[in-house]
Amino acid sequence: MGRRHRHVQYEKYEKEENNKKKRKRKNDDSDSDSEDDGDSDMDSDVSDEKFPTLTKKEKKMAKDILSRPVQAPVMKSIAELAREKLRKLEQMVHPAKPDPGSKKIKNGQVLKRKQSKAKRLLIGQIRRLRKRLKRKGKFDELREIMEEEKRLTKLEPRTLESTREADETTVQENDEEVEQEEALDAFADYYNKLYEPRILVTSSDNPHKATVSFIRDLCRIIPNAEAKWRNRASIKKTVKNAKANGFTDLIFINEDKRMPNGLLLIHLPEGPTALFRVSNTRVGKSVAKKHYIGDTDHRPEVILNNFTTRLGRVVGRMLGAIFHYDPEFKGRRVCTFHNQRDYIFFRHHRYEFRNQQKVNLKEMGPRFTLRLQWLQQGAFEGDFEWNLKRHDMETSRRRFFL
Repeated sequence: MGRRHRHVQYEKYEKEENNKKKRKRKNDDSDSDSEDDGDSDMDSDVSDEKFPTLTKKEKKMAKDILSRPVQAPVMKSIAELAREKLRKLEQMVHPAKPDPGSKKIKNGQVLKRKQSKAKRLLIGQIRRLRKRLKRKGKFDELREIMEEEKRLTKLEPRTLESTREADETTVQENDEEVEQEEALDAFADYYNKLYEPRILVTSSDNPHKATVSFIRDLCRIIPNAEAKWRNRASIKKTVKNAKANGFTDLIFINEDKRMPNGLLLIHLPEGPTALFRVSNTRVGKSVAKKHYIGDTDHRPEVILNNFTTRLGRVVGRMLGAIFHYDPEFKGRRVCTFHNQRDYIFFRHHRYEFRNQQKVNLKEMGPRFTLRLQWLQQGAFEGDFEWNLKRHDMETSRRRFFL
């Protein structure tokens, strides 16, 4: 007999032995089930004869597992599944307030991408469940789910801005005390239309190409704005000369690494003075490209949005006082200062009426973002009304000052 035949016979013998052992085990299990209750069954199942290699601890764990009742799977209807998905979608669109002690998420952009992907998947699953309900003719349940979806689309998403901490200095509408203060502040004459603003725009010494282009764009959008170079004159000396020449406001553009990074705004003759950090600057030609129109003589409309605290209103009035109080609507130009999370976003648009209901917006540039660093009472002199100290003041992601 060859090796191969012997090997085949041995395999057959092994299979027969294994089958005999399996039959014997089945018989033993059926006998133990018929003898006693559950406790005796567990003891017989985890006996030393059947499992000689198990330790005491492992036997105890096996008993616990065997003692657990077997739960039958719960079959959910299509409508229940759809409602469950809608609840998950609601948590994503309008999540509960986070714990104050929760850690900050470092990689926010990655988390947003994951959330938007999960949101799209959920919406797709809900759509497929709706189709199944329609196929089965369950129109009442389908109508309920569609109404719930409509409600979810109307919910405002919970953002840092919408969940901001309450501030004592937040100004309500028609606040008489604030109106009385503003009637006597440094910008009262401008808002009473007693003078026309005249702006001097200058920069640090030896400005580079990006800063010069930014200054030209500011002079293009701000009426009565003139650009002059400092010739190494100090800020206080420039303030003195601007007062003598009848300028009402003074703008200094600072640069770092050949790019504009700061904007000092001084309201003349007696202040206040504000320093802003400038970021994300883009000149008009890079924003508008094909529909860039260059210099226009029409005075723009000005929109100051979301300046809600007392400090915010001072900053808003200060930025608004740069522009002429009497806009020319014929030019259809709009300059917007939009405050969001203490960042002031500037945009310059031109609007076109397509018909009585639809309007086209074309961005003309420039585009930049401001962040207030400090506010001083006088014209680059006097006490500081407010100063940004990040580590002391920014104790919460939901605390804002403007």
